[in-house]
Amino acid sequence: MGEITNISEYEEIARQKLPKMAFDYYASGAEDQWTLQENRNAFSRILFRPRILIDVSKIDLSTTVLGFKISMPIMIAPTAFQKMAHPEGEYATARAASAAGTIMTLSSWATSSVEEVASTGPGIRFFQLYVYKDRNVVAQLVRRAEKAGFKAIALTVDTPRLGRREADIKNRFVLPPFLTLKNFED
Repeated sequence: MGEITNISEYEEIARQKLPKMAFDYYASGAEDQWTLQENRNAFSRILFRPRILIDVSKIDLSTTVLGFKISMPIMIAPTAFQKMAHPEGEYATARAASAAGTIMTLSSWATSSVEEVASTGPGIRFFQLYVYKDRNVVAQLVRRAEKAGFKAIALTVDTPRLGRREADIKNRFVLPPFLTLKNFED
């Protein structure tokens, strides 16, 4: 494929390069994928207001999130199992976020631990956390993230029960045996 000219082309490249089970995991949503479609519809309604005859020689897209200055109003959301897509997984994402001057939020279900991601170098990082019945697990994850230099917790509270992911059911999704949820190994 030649030069990528729009964001939707990334999805097609991923479809071609990833195993079907991995692509479907990343590209699909739960139930009938209604929320996924509504999210896409909502983004399609965001429009840029053109500014005509205005000096654009110095544009500053920077903003702050929870007091942290980032280069643009874009952050990296938590995404589980990144090493299913590439051996560098969350390491590469952490380095890319740092290079772009933005924030990466590491998934609790990462295939790299908070300590491993912290070892990739500087960067502002948040940690996404589910509330587990065993509150000792929750407390331990928070302490590890804090010790590793993560700056905030992105608490996920809407998942007392995971959604019915139809693509994963059809594919009989399982995490490949060479990967583990690194934050839960011990």
